[in-house]
Amino acid sequence: MLLRALVDTSGAVGATRSRKEKVRLIADLLLAADPGERSLVAHYLSGRLRQRRTGLGWRSLRELPEPATDATLEVVAVDAAFAAMAELSGPGSAGARADLAASLFGQATAPEQAWLRSVAVGEVRQGALEAVTTEALALAAEVPLAVVRRAAMLAGGTTYVVDAAFEGADALTRDGLTVGRPVLPMLASSAPDVAAAMDKAGGADGTCGVDAKLDGIRIQVHRRGDDVVIATRSLDDITQRLPEVVDVVRALPAHDVVLDGEALWLDADGRPRPFQETASRTATQGADLAAVTPYFFDLLHLDGADLLDRPAHERWAALEGLVPEAHRVRRWVGTDRAAAESFATQALADGHEGVVVKDAAAPYDAGRRGAAWVKVKPVHTLDLVVLAVEHGSGRRRGWLSNIHLGARDPSSPTGFVMLGKTFKGMTDEMLAWQTARFRELEVADDGWVVTVRPEQVVEIAFDGLQRSTRYPGGLALRFARVVRYRDDKGAEEADTIETVRSLAGG
Repeated sequence: MLLRALVDTSGAVGATRSRKEKVRLIADLLLAADPGERSLVAHYLSGRLRQRRTGLGWRSLRELPEPATDATLEVVAVDAAFAAMAELSGPGSAGARADLAASLFGQATAPEQAWLRSVAVGEVRQGALEAVTTEALALAAEVPLAVVRRAAMLAGGTTYVVDAAFEGADALTRDGLTVGRPVLPMLASSAPDVAAAMDKAGGADGTCGVDAKLDGIRIQVHRRGDDVVIATRSLDDITQRLPEVVDVVRALPAHDVVLDGEALWLDADGRPRPFQETASRTATQGADLAAVTPYFFDLLHLDGADLLDRPAHERWAALEGLVPEAHRVRRWVGTDRAAAESFATQALADGHEGVVVKDAAAPYDAGRRGAAWVKVKPVHTLDLVVLAVEHGSGRRRGWLSNIHLGARDPSSPTGFVMLGKTFKGMTDEMLAWQTARFRELEVADDGWVVTVRPEQVVEIAFDGLQRSTRYPGGLALRFARVVRYRDDKGAEEADTIETVRSLAGG
């Protein structure tokens, strides 16, 4: 397939606000692709490369060669070029990568160059998120959406089940959870307090589990015999960075196991260190680094038996029988609201960031965020995306300071809608870090405001929401302040404007 066909479709998808039309356009292109190209086309239509890293950045792609006159570039050739770049390392790799990039972009027309640059730096904004691609695949392959969705969750994403979908529903259901292949994690929605969370999550008899919400990094651990794989919530493999977690899981009395949990760096008193310190530690590999401690809260597979569809209380019982208490997240189970509140209060006193209330009868819904898990924090927080940042003044002169905050909005041409600004909660260390970070993401600088690529997620605490005619979303955050930057989340995981509106009661 010519790249031009894909670029034209991407443009058409971005130009329409109709979800149904987006689905149809993507489905038509999947049907037009050769069978061997469909998975690759699905990756590109989702706005990402098959390769996680290519070494290319915005600055290296600012100046491009003269575009080609005729569209002759094939999608498989594009993939081969990016694969070659991804394999480069060591002395001379930067020059070799620049040569490969120049060759690739030199074969592309002007529209193709613009699209290639966007996909290389993760900036394709066309509204074709995972859910839309899933619907398109179901339409194109003529298989039930529910079957495609479940297979995609167990495979780690829709693009990994494209070929199976075109073989039919039986091919999609042939394989369940595969030990060693991470699945998309189950996610939690939010509630303002424990009582509201229990109202939301309580099953038929109202029984809930209340977990301490640990402020660490999410880990999913797969073990088959002595082989262990540790993945982050974004499914990146970090096994080599956490040998202490490997040792803990290898010591469990099981052969095959899949666990969901958190990894924390604790201080000498056993209290959790700040998230940024844990995140920094788990991003580094070395023999002399401080150890992190794993805590597990769910069990997805045990010695040949998939537990995903079992009620949560059965999975919890199996977890208690397998993992020692020292490596389990503290949990209270019951219906008594006063006791649940008391547990939550103690979790906060122990240095944790809140609790997660869980339906004791719910299955593990991989990749979904619903009412079965509900997080409760002592203050309102949202995960938003930085859209721009202002030059500092006074004591902050020389730094980038006031950040512009946006929520995801599928109806917006940019994919985001602004909710306000803040410079509160920033330490000098944070100001220095964000100045360097946003220079990396810089798109334009008018001398006052630096527009950035919408990639950096930031957790924002706020006291409430108020109606506003100043911002397109109609709402503004009151007394917004930075809690932390979330390097463990991508922009696609930020909160939506609908979530914000629900918190405002409308």
